[in-house]
Amino acid sequence: MTPAEAATGEITYLEAIREALFEEMERDPNVFCLGEDIGRYGGAFKVTNGLIDRFGENRVIDTPISEAAIVGAAAGAAHMGLRPVCEMQFIDFISCAYDMLTNYVATARYRAFLPCPMVVRGPSGGYVRGGPFHSQNPEAAFLHTPGLKIVYPATASDAKGLLKSAIRDEDCVLFFEHKYLYRRVKEAMPAGDHIVPIGKARIAREGRDLSIITYAATVWKALEAAEQLEREDGLSVEVLDLRSLLPMDDEAIVATVRRTNRVLVVHEDTETGGIAGEITARINDLAFEWLDAPVKRVAAHDVPLPYAPALEDFVLPQTSDIVRAARWLAAY
Repeated sequence: MTPAEAATGEITYLEAIREALFEEMERDPNVFCLGEDIGRYGGAFKVTNGLIDRFGENRVIDTPISEAAIVGAAAGAAHMGLRPVCEMQFIDFISCAYDMLTNYVATARYRAFLPCPMVVRGPSGGYVRGGPFHSQNPEAAFLHTPGLKIVYPATASDAKGLLKSAIRDEDCVLFFEHKYLYRRVKEAMPAGDHIVPIGKARIAREGRDLSIITYAATVWKALEAAEQLEREDGLSVEVLDLRSLLPMDDEAIVATVRRTNRVLVVHEDTETGGIAGEITARINDLAFEWLDAPVKRVAAHDVPLPYAPALEDFVLPQTSDIVRAARWLAAY
């Protein structure tokens, strides 16, 4: 923690994740971390920095560069009663462990009555000029896999509270951390054992005229858009932060549709096959009669993310894209 953070009582999104790891490792000796360069080096983004000094090499384990091996070792440890927290150095490379996660970890409880209380966490997302191999949002690739849970927090307090819940969960939780938010978002942590339940959305901003349903970094762009729309158009925009993607909070989604009757779904992942399509289908099933306009979506273009800043800005959803889509919805 920096002197400024100590003075204000605020910590960053990154520090909140580290704090959650520290507290859970202190609370439960069965919790341990494993991943590439997470020990003495402290991780690529320094999320695990200092943990090895407190907990030692037996609980903060540097691994070979093999995501499949990391997840496989964690699954075996979980079956034996431990609670592993795996770090993917960049979440893009979780694809190397896709087979292990979907065909083994997610089905172990069903096939063999073997719980897999483990977390797979790592830095996700763009807006950082990382190019196509260090900027991905692969959450939708796992959304249709029964047996997994997926969370993707937008705030520092949710990052801490959801990670603590994930570590205590009896199933495998994929914990996506947006690297753009690591050091840009900070807040004071609630006192005590701060837990945020998996599967519960939160209203980030109340509104009456239109709802934006989103998660992760685009929550902040949605909030910027909502302020602009209120200032320039007199529109009252509600922003619903999903926080958890699997399970998804259908009750909160239906409630926001009923309040505003117009819905814009925003996410950073590519449009085709993205989570916006699933949310739209759920709204059609559960809340169609309250809609006064079609559900509209804003997402990344269906291309690998370019490295060039101007091209990255064009491909990824921006505040201006959200404002434009919201105005179309409001005028429908």
